[in-house]
Parts: sequence; C-alpha cells; structure tokens
Amino acid sequence: MPSQQGFGEDLEASNVITPIIDLTPTAEGSVLPTNLQTAIAFASITSINSNGSTDTIANVGGFYRIFGNMSAITSSSVRATVDFDITDGSSSKEIMSMDVTNTLSTVQLISNNVDFVVFLRSGDSCSVTTTANAIFAGSVRQLADLSGNLVNPSGFVFE
Repeated sequence: MPSQQGFGEDLEASNVITPIIDLTPTAEGSVLPTNLQTAIAFASITSINSNGSTDTIANVGGFYRIFGNMSAITSSSVRATVDFDITDGSSSKEIMSMDVTNTLSTVQLISNNVDFVVFLRSGDSCSVTTTANAIFAGSVRQLADLSGNLVNPSGFVFE
C-alpha cells in the first residue's frame, strides 16, 4: 500500500502494533496546564507598592512571577530610579532597572510594564528599590517551590 512506503515491509497479520498510552499526570488531568497553573488568584498574590523605599518582594527559595508597572516623574535635573535586585545576603545583583534623568525644563513621566520570573535559592531574596520620584506598583506570585513543585492558585482543588 502507498501509505506503507519507507517501512521496509508490508504490514501483515503477524506484525505487532504496540499502542502508546500517555499516563502522565498532565494527560490524566491531575496537573493544570501551565497557563492555568500560573493564574492570578486572590489568596495567591502579594501586592507591592514601593515609592522611595526598598521593599522585599520574596525571600523564600522558589520560582516567583513579578509583574506590575514602574513609573518615574522627573523635572529639570531630577533623577528617578527603580531597581530590582537579588541578594544572597553578602552581595547583590541587579536584574532589572529603570533610570531616568531629565535634562529638559518640562516635567516628564516614564512608565514601563514589568513581567518576569525569578528563581531564588535558599537564603536568596529579591527586592525592589525606588527613589522618591519613582514607584513600582505590582504583585508577586509563587509559581513553584525550591524543588520545582508547582504551586497551584490558592483555592483550586482537583475534582
């Protein structure tokens, strides 16, 4: 038969066809698809509102989604910054930053959306630092624990 070309032999009654059955948790329906597992839920998020301060976003090992908006308003010679950092207790690494310095005589407003995922080891923490003329308003949601076990939205129960 034409559909058998390239298999080397004709399909006969003596051939064994082995069906493949997917028995993974995803196939059986006991694991949410990724887009549903990362859903925002009332009891699963922590709001963050940083303005002229340093605020800890997360300090327990695991995977976290950080999302929101960083904004800065500046006038002549005013500098405004928003910095996201991960620290291990002895040193810090900047992971995202917005730095605005206005050299014009008019007021400027700069705004950027933020949506990223960080992994924190045991002992690491993630923070946001804003100057007086800058703000980060957003939320954080834990997606998985330190071992990679997914954290479903709070209140979700498999039926």
